[in-house]
Amino acid sequence: MAPIPTPPAQPDDTPDSYVGLDERDAEQLARSRGWTTVRSLPPGSIITMEFLVGRINFEVDDHTVTRCWVG
Repeated sequence: MAPIPTPPAQPDDTPDSYVGLDERDAEQLARSRGWTTVRSLPPGSIITMEFLVGRINFEVDDHTVTRCWVG
């Protein structure tokens, strides 16, 4: 039987640390910490809820991150 694959590791990061940052600063910081996909969304966006390893999501209002989650 084949071994179960191990998913790639994602950065050990605290999503709440991005809340309150400017959108561009938050994106640069996330990429420097190793996130491969950074997604910025306006408040109330309709999105799919699939989990993607290595992705961090920002809800952005008036160029400021108001909410952040991984996946």
